[in-house]
Amino acid sequence: MAILLDQKSRIVIQGITGSEGSFHTRESVKLGTKVVAGVTPGKGGTDLDGIPVYHRVIDAVERQGANVSGIYTPAAFAPDAIFEAVEAGIGLIVCLTEGLPVAEMIKVKQALKGSGSRLIGPNCPGITTPGMGKVGFMPNFIHREGHVGVVSRSGTLTYEMIWQLTGLGIGQSTSIGIGGDPIVGSGFIDILELFENDPQTEAIVMIGEIGGTAEEEAAEFIRGQVTKPVVSFIAGRTAPPGRRMGHAGAIISGGKGTAEEKFKALERAGVVVEKNPAEIGRRVQEILKVKKDAIS
Repeated sequence: MAILLDQKSRIVIQGITGSEGSFHTRESVKLGTKVVAGVTPGKGGTDLDGIPVYHRVIDAVERQGANVSGIYTPAAFAPDAIFEAVEAGIGLIVCLTEGLPVAEMIKVKQALKGSGSRLIGPNCPGITTPGMGKVGFMPNFIHREGHVGVVSRSGTLTYEMIWQLTGLGIGQSTSIGIGGDPIVGSGFIDILELFENDPQTEAIVMIGEIGGTAEEEAAEFIRGQVTKPVVSFIAGRTAPPGRRMGHAGAIISGGKGTAEEKFKALERAGVVVEKNPAEIGRRVQEILKVKKDAIS
């Protein structure tokens, strides 16, 4: 079992005929992803390497049974692409596009309420479940099947953590980049809950960033709801107040959202906090060894 992407996932790519959409679709297929359709308005009736392209998402749902969408459209069209996927009944929507205005994301969040659709992103590297496939642009070669769940606000650090784990022979159950914008579809708590309930996931790596209160809220959730070991790192420790570092959400404002505040909140919740990102893989390795020794 894995979270979000599994053997029943049938993916439609919105924006499949664009340069980004076509490239990453082909990379996803190489990893074994079941891409069943693409959508580009005005290009219905064509195909990409035998993958049928439709004018509308609902066509991909009705004709190919699509239940997951990957969105690679430009920022100007991405909100409407999300709305269309929601209206078509897509259960999991992954928006890779960056640059969506906050005002548009507020409308998207309203549309998601009570819809039955879950959004990952925007401005994220997507989801990879080794052995089943991916929606997004995480490099294919870094993954290995296993039992550690990875959730991160930082795209680059997502890849680094996965590669560290793989290099140590530690596989991943599912890896998810939730995006670093001020408003995202799914936050840490949403993903932590899924990992907690996933029997394949034995430990969790959570990569946060300065700015906002997502990590502090996650810490409270971990304290009361998560029984599995969690290892965490917070990026941006040396960032000066008021300076945005990387993502739009990574900004310290009014003395809130600092790395040290987040580290303290996570430590109080029993999370293993590592302040050197190069050592996270080894921390996970130690935890898994202790867990294995306890069982044996």
